[in-house]
Amino acid sequence: MKKHVNIPFAPSRIPIFYGWIILAAGTIGMLMSIPGQTMGVSVFTENLLNDLEINRNNLSLAYLIGTVGSGLLITRAGKLYDRFGARLMAFIAAGMLGLMLLFLTRVDALVDLLHDHAAMVNTALTTFLIMSFGFWGIRFFGQGLLTMVSRNMVMKWFDKKRGLANGIMGIFAAFGFSLAPKILNQFIEDFEWRGAWLLLAVVIGIGFVTFVLVVYRDNPWDAGLVADGQRIANKKSKRPPSLPPRDYSLAEARKTRAFWLFTLAQMISALYISGLTFHVVSVFDSVGMDKASAISIFVPASIIAIIVQFIASWISDYIRLKYLLIIFLLGMISTTSALMFLGNSMLSYWMLISGNGITWGLYIVLAAVTWPRFFGLRNLGAISGFSLSWLVIGSAFGPYLFSLAFDLTGTYEMVAQACLVVSIILFFSSFRANNPSE
Repeated sequence: MKKHVNIPFAPSRIPIFYGWIILAAGTIGMLMSIPGQTMGVSVFTENLLNDLEINRNNLSLAYLIGTVGSGLLITRAGKLYDRFGARLMAFIAAGMLGLMLLFLTRVDALVDLLHDHAAMVNTALTTFLIMSFGFWGIRFFGQGLLTMVSRNMVMKWFDKKRGLANGIMGIFAAFGFSLAPKILNQFIEDFEWRGAWLLLAVVIGIGFVTFVLVVYRDNPWDAGLVADGQRIANKKSKRPPSLPPRDYSLAEARKTRAFWLFTLAQMISALYISGLTFHVVSVFDSVGMDKASAISIFVPASIIAIIVQFIASWISDYIRLKYLLIIFLLGMISTTSALMFLGNSMLSYWMLISGNGITWGLYIVLAAVTWPRFFGLRNLGAISGFSLSWLVIGSAFGPYLFSLAFDLTGTYEMVAQACLVVSIILFFSSFRANNPSE
């Protein structure tokens, strides 16, 4: 047992199993990552285009560069998480996310300052470079590091109840993510986009950082506890083992078919969902639908996601995960097909919503329970971090490819078609995505 685990209090002295508190803390951590998630950034897109010297293509490209830069570092961050644990890494992630949000509130002021001291400075290029750095910061510390640490921390505190814990976390996370666009939009209307980012910087950089230091703990055994709150005797069961017979290294995991099928499926969904979310107002405007219709897709999609995610998390303890992957890809096929015909009928509108809901709900399940189930806990940070780096890079290219498709064709159908083809290929491949240990 590590002594620092008992500062400022010992988890073993809490009258209930501390894993349930960790579950609540990890959920809050997921919600605090929203400013670095695509849906947290997309609400600011139109305001940034109106107020800064940057056009849609360049803003999307800045987002791509920042996000790719983030993705390239996630694997290394995962290895540091394996070494130093959840509390220190979440403290760094939350503190830096707060600082990066504060930095973004001063984008135009920094551009003006540089222009005043060097008249030759190109305003548009400077804005592009500053936004690229700002996007890198909130994507790496928010979407990347804070999300990974909070999710993996919860997974370590549960074993036989891992699916249940993930289901509970997913319900509140999905509900919070669904409300985020409207809440952030209200912040922007009340305080403008600079004030909204400043408010988030204070809440995360001061409030949540303090919360992390007090509540976060890396794993139960450091605190003298065991996963699930009690030792569960090994009994014959029809459900698959919650952990493999041995822990895999990252190099070993990368040699398995299952790793790449699960990773690439989540990557194409990250690319598609991030592009759709980032340009959602423009996507709907291109087919003659208004902003209210665009933003309103998040609530019903989130309701579907919550239901799907909770059911899937619960049954994930009892079935092969490849069956969830198959359903996940069916959701991708539904939403990408619907985008190609959006505006033609209400059927395509609801296919888009339901496909997004299925994909969002199962994404949360697959990203959380797959890696402990398949590869163990010893190198969980490195393995999940390497997979997450592909997802982050996919999400980086989404907004730019959507923007590029619109510039070339005047619609978003071309990128929808490409995502549909990839999803169909992965769908047929997923029938062979078996647990490597079986």
